[in-house]
Amino acid sequence: MRVTVLGSSASYAGAGQACAGHLVESGGTKVLFDCGNGVLANLSKVVDPLELAAVFITHSHPDHFSDLYALQALLRYAPAGPAPALDVYLPEGLFDRMKCLLSDRGAEQFAEAFVPHVLVEDATYLIGDISIRPHHVDHTPPSFAFVVEADGARLAYTGDTAANDGAVVAAGRADLLLAEATMPEEYKGAAPHMAASQAGQMAREAHVGELVLVHVWPTNDRSEMRRIAEEAFGGKVTVATELDTFDVQPQKGDR
Repeated sequence: MRVTVLGSSASYAGAGQACAGHLVESGGTKVLFDCGNGVLANLSKVVDPLELAAVFITHSHPDHFSDLYALQALLRYAPAGPAPALDVYLPEGLFDRMKCLLSDRGAEQFAEAFVPHVLVEDATYLIGDISIRPHHVDHTPPSFAFVVEADGARLAYTGDTAANDGAVVAAGRADLLLAEATMPEEYKGAAPHMAASQAGQMAREAHVGELVLVHVWPTNDRSEMRRIAEEAFGGKVTVATELDTFDVQPQKGDR
């Protein structure tokens, strides 16, 4: 299983960055987790977006879904004619709210481009040979973390969340954890997000193999974030940048 970070930025994109988006590939199946502003341009550098099998959206903040508007244009106006409708899995009510920004005809076209599915806690969604299970986390309700399994490996993606036991459970013994680390340390606890120290502590408590920090506030000191997270985790930490790629392999031994 391979994951490519298409956007590492929180809330708004810094220079040369994009907001939340992660491509997961296994056995020829390609699934996109979140589709924030700037993600589609980076996705197109890696694969043909028409090859996507599904999109999963963690929650209802625009930095996690806004490029779905661009994706629907790509699908509806593909050079060979409209592409088949793409499955999109998202929190209840979000798809209808997204259509409210569009004209009547635009809303119709948006509905033609996608097949919406409402995410259900602890359900298992099988896309090709990729298994995805959503878990509620502590952010704007409903918000989900995803546990992704393929090729004998486990990937956990926190989405946006405060530090809490639910996120630790979702991350449990993941071979690779994509953890949000939005907050500067001095503002830790001021919003339902994590700082690097909290992400590192969660990775340690969840016994994960490797930690990748994502959803980083653009002005954060990323070198300092890595140092702090490594100190809390005691394992390998990467602060993601756009187009970073990770091969998720089953870890050997106890974690």
